[in-house]
Amino acid sequence: MNDKSMLLSRKTFLHGTGVALALPWLETLAAGNSDPAETPKRFVSIYHPDGVGLPLKSDPAWEDWSWFPRGGERDFKLSKVLDILEPLRSDITIYSGLSHPAVRRVHGHSNADQYLTGAATGGHGSYQNSISLDQLYAKQAGEFTRHSSLVMSTNGGIGGPRGAQTQSFDLEGRPIPALNKPKQIFDMLFVTNSKDAAARLARSKSALDLLIANTRSLGRQLSRRDQETLTQYLDAVRDTEVKLAQAQRWVDTPIPEVDTQNLHLDAEPKEARLYFQTMYELIYLAFLSDSARVATFQLGRENGEGPHDLLSRAVGLGGAHGLTHAVKSPNGWKNLGTYNRYQAEEFGRFVQKLKDTPEPTGHGNMLDNTLAMHGSASSSFHLSRNYPIISAGGENLGFTNGRYLKFGKGNDDNQAGAGIVSDVGWRGKIENEELPLAQLFVTILQRLGVETDSFAGYSGTLTKV
Repeated sequence: MNDKSMLLSRKTFLHGTGVALALPWLETLAAGNSDPAETPKRFVSIYHPDGVGLPLKSDPAWEDWSWFPRGGERDFKLSKVLDILEPLRSDITIYSGLSHPAVRRVHGHSNADQYLTGAATGGHGSYQNSISLDQLYAKQAGEFTRHSSLVMSTNGGIGGPRGAQTQSFDLEGRPIPALNKPKQIFDMLFVTNSKDAAARLARSKSALDLLIANTRSLGRQLSRRDQETLTQYLDAVRDTEVKLAQAQRWVDTPIPEVDTQNLHLDAEPKEARLYFQTMYELIYLAFLSDSARVATFQLGRENGEGPHDLLSRAVGLGGAHGLTHAVKSPNGWKNLGTYNRYQAEEFGRFVQKLKDTPEPTGHGNMLDNTLAMHGSASSSFHLSRNYPIISAGGENLGFTNGRYLKFGKGNDDNQAGAGIVSDVGWRGKIENEELPLAQLFVTILQRLGVETDSFAGYSGTLTKV
């Protein structure tokens, strides 16, 4: 085997002492094989707990701070909650009228576990989950990558039944532990596993310091465009690496056991923002290096416990979960809407970065070949109905964006459950009809190349998607 054929391995790594850095896809690697079918198809799901703000239409806050848009499929108007995504309008689709039928009567504190599974996890008693959407795709996509999937959350681990801290479940319905420490994720992606490697890395200022000589020799074998791509990639990795230490402080900040109204936290707002952006950056690098094509990132567990409550510090607010219980306080809807807007802002930043990155195989940009989904299993005040969901990208997968898609019947203004501010409301009878979210999942799986016509016991795809 000559040097060039060794170079062109799809899983080529740069190797330094104790460090292995996966290469991004390069045109040199793809030379002679520009079949669009070889372009990676990627999926990422971002989950946020606690739902979104849905004030009544008669409430003055409705115009600005109700999450769902106004208007029709193409002429929709975004409220202040989502208008941060206006520059990406042609790249996103917003959905309403979808939920998992098996858990529509489950309180929002107990419903996150089934967001990507659709299983009848129930609100109490025996518990059994099923395989999640991401892991069903990872069974296929994982054959081509170093890691079958990247499972992340702010809290880490698995949590407990009906209090999951991960969105990913295996074929047997067992939770897959999520990673929440940026340095741990970085090392998993870019550092080889050995005691000697860890020791050498600890003595180095940067993982990349151990690779510079290798990149120089590699660069001479690449096209000019690939040399530029490699330089940009290394810069992105180094930039992420520099952020790790600061972002780690956010994870390590203890949560005082006090009323959320009186939290005094050591983590600064800038650190909360940095943590969020660093976690997104790690997903981006995993996709860019083709280390994984599937990722999940859970922004917190339901019921307001754990580090995720600190994320709202990034916008100068108190505990994230407490915002949902204080919507009737002065500026209550505005505060919750401001936090939901921040979540959308960071998702938009990630989506824009994918859009700005040309696909190394030459088939569009990375967003064109990635379906990014952002959503929650609750709408207004822990109501397990009408999930607020945004998807972005996937043009080369067959998705047409720039739309607001409404499904079901009887809820054209998305007022079902609006204005609920107590646990009495979620028990009330709701007359509107919704469609199974599983049908959207079947659509997604098929366009990712998975041969299936059903998910979680429901068959068929969604029309219009």
